[in-house]
Amino acid sequence: MSQLAQILLSGIAIGAVYSLAALGFTIVFNATRVTNFANGDFVMMGGLVAATLIAQAQFNQLLAVALAVVAVTALGVALDQLGLQQARRKTILGYAMITIGFSVLYRGLMQVTAGRDVLFMPAFGVIPDFRAWDVYLSSQSIWILLTLAVVSAALSYLYLRTKIGKAMRAASQNARAAALCGIEPRLMSALAFAMAAAVGAIAGALVAPVGAAFYEYGLNFGLKGFAAAVLGGFGSPVGAVVGGLLIGVLESLSAGYLSSGYKDAVALAILLALLLAWPSGLLGRVEAKRV
Repeated sequence: MSQLAQILLSGIAIGAVYSLAALGFTIVFNATRVTNFANGDFVMMGGLVAATLIAQAQFNQLLAVALAVVAVTALGVALDQLGLQQARRKTILGYAMITIGFSVLYRGLMQVTAGRDVLFMPAFGVIPDFRAWDVYLSSQSIWILLTLAVVSAALSYLYLRTKIGKAMRAASQNARAAALCGIEPRLMSALAFAMAAAVGAIAGALVAPVGAAFYEYGLNFGLKGFAAAVLGGFGSPVGAVVGGLLIGVLESLSAGYLSSGYKDAVALAILLALLLAWPSGLLGRVEAKRV
């Protein structure tokens, strides 16, 4: 029984990282209707920039994380302003290719500036490890779970209670109508990319002490975050959290009772099965459009 509890708890901790990555997809999609395939690289860059500043420049950990978040946020806005806003053919496929191109660009940028070494950050500390009934949860995992709770609550408040959140949603539904109401769609898009990049950078800095930082890790975070967003219902913040936690638990169960080599395949196979039965995702809504 304690083994199962340990596996589930570990899966929830892993899934919290996927949930944070999925929230990045959700933030951008809810403001622009664009699927940002460079979102996993925001997570990668957050951890790698912070770890590099600590290892090579001897920065204080808090300052390194703050600078990493600022730098990745700027790169997120650059993707929007220099890529998406300059696109001549504003199509779903065109936007997807632009974000994929920036993903490759960011990966190369990190390879050149930070190097090819696998780096680790010191654990954040402060919060003690949790040990009870033969179950263990590290201090860093608690940090990740608490951050997910705070970010989720902040996003819920933003979208449901603030004018900015409602403006972002309005701009995604009909940019022209939103502009006629005094909402600037381009500003909402930049804000969404800035928020997604900041959340991704924070997630990367949190996972670096336990999962390392490497310039090629963005693809893994992007894949798992995208899968979590789709599983929960693309565009649903609550669904993104649920989807990420579910994938993390499935991976942990697969590694614990089958083999760690099967965890990715099993999780994605269950994802495909669920989507075949429920295409809109667990908490997504099917939208009807008049044609």
